[in-house]
Amino acid sequence: MARSALLNVMVSAAIKAGKSLARDFNEVENLQVSRKGPADFVSKADLRAEQIVYDELRKARPTYAFLMEEGGEVAGTDGQHTWIIDPLDGTTNFLHSIPLFAVAIALQRGDEIVASVIYNPIMDELYTAERGGGAWLADTKRLRVAGRRHLSDAVVTTGIKTQGTSNDTLQLRQLATINPAVAGIRRSGSIAVDMAWLAAGRFDALWEAGLKPWDVAPGLLMVKEAGGLVTDFAGQPGSVWNGQIVAGNETLQGALLKSLRKVQ
Repeated sequence: MARSALLNVMVSAAIKAGKSLARDFNEVENLQVSRKGPADFVSKADLRAEQIVYDELRKARPTYAFLMEEGGEVAGTDGQHTWIIDPLDGTTNFLHSIPLFAVAIALQRGDEIVASVIYNPIMDELYTAERGGGAWLADTKRLRVAGRRHLSDAVVTTGIKTQGTSNDTLQLRQLATINPAVAGIRRSGSIAVDMAWLAAGRFDALWEAGLKPWDVAPGLLMVKEAGGLVTDFAGQPGSVWNGQIVAGNETLQGALLKSLRKVQ
């Protein structure tokens, strides 16, 4: 694929931050870690990666706004573009030396996500997507969601923290309903990796709630450009802002959504 200038900027930032994370990953026992909330940690590695992405993108497009997991919002002057950044999606995996995490970047223009990058530095897997240009792995393999048609054949992924919140207890009830209906359920610990792998056909479908914009934005475009369908639990078009995702090919997404609607 031929990347646009914008996507080149995003890829460069993600790879540079990924190299920093890879170095810190090899020193993970020495990182100073503070606790932000239940099962939600932030480390110096996380903050360093976000700063790298911010600096690279700010230098390339100084008028664009930012929405970042750690740094929050930074206003822009062009009024149209916002970088949405998760510098380390899968922080708990990272801190436990589990090599499933990613740098995730999306560009929003107006109300639409128009470009995204998801980069797993340990596996050295670079996923990219641009609106109307498809989703790609390593610029050479065009991604398509899996073609399975029955939930009984599907491997489905989700995220469950089980910390006792109302959302987590709902997910446990959903799990009890979905588990008998599918071939298997996976929980990777990184929604960015989950959505990239869904786009690549490794996972067949996905559902999750309680997500933030930086969790959703990069993978939302990736799955759509790979031919997938993304909605919320009400069946409305997938949004960066409402924190819910049900995704897969059109058939499996519909079947999964139907099963989830049975759970109260």
